[in-house]
Amino acid sequence: MNMNIHELKEYRDKHHVFADRRDAGMTLGSMIKAEYGSIKDGLVLAIPSGGVPVGIAVSKTMDTPFDLIIVRKLQIPGNPEAGFGAMTLDGCVIINELLRAEFFLSPTQIQEEEMRVHAELESRNNLFREGRPFPALKGKTVILVDDGIASGYTMMASIHTVKREDVLQIIVAVPTAPVRSLEKVAAEVDAVFCPNIRSGPYFAVADAYRLWYDLNQQEVIVLLKRASMTKNVTIKNLAGGMI
Repeated sequence: MNMNIHELKEYRDKHHVFADRRDAGMTLGSMIKAEYGSIKDGLVLAIPSGGVPVGIAVSKTMDTPFDLIIVRKLQIPGNPEAGFGAMTLDGCVIINELLRAEFFLSPTQIQEEEMRVHAELESRNNLFREGRPFPALKGKTVILVDDGIASGYTMMASIHTVKREDVLQIIVAVPTAPVRSLEKVAAEVDAVFCPNIRSGPYFAVADAYRLWYDLNQQEVIVLLKRASMTKNVTIKNLAGGMI
């Protein structure tokens, strides 16, 4: 395995190792802190929605500023649960070419989905971040956080966006992931922290948690509002309400 992947051996191939996302984030924060100590000029960037409680816990554990990176998967037409890639707010697109070919997706279908997702990204940025400019990343150590990696395309799109900003280094922190996706991600960054690595043909992020459910937008807003009261979180004055 790639030497820059850090795991907890006792969690390898186990299910339900975390109580919830907050517990997973605290575990991640402790792992990174044990390896790096206090990171100067660090910034945690969480992927909404599921990555928010994980990222907040990492941020608090490490006493590192927190913000969001807005990214969404590109959905296969007629199958909202499946994605053929991912897109970030700044227009970075990563496509799974094997799936694109398997589903015979045309350039027009891809363009239409990119337009739909771009509008959704703008909406989520306005809702969660009030449309604030993306934070300056030059010279920073960026910690990208989600509640897990499945195919890895959402995280890969986030990595490519951050790489454009001349950062000092990139750390990926996820509670759980399959070996095949983690190796792909690790090749693009300086370090990966993933306490619960799993092998085998079947993988589901939810299987790492004893308490798991999809967070809705209102729950994310509440978490961000609470987090904004702490000294190390950069998100302020988030709007309420649903879209």
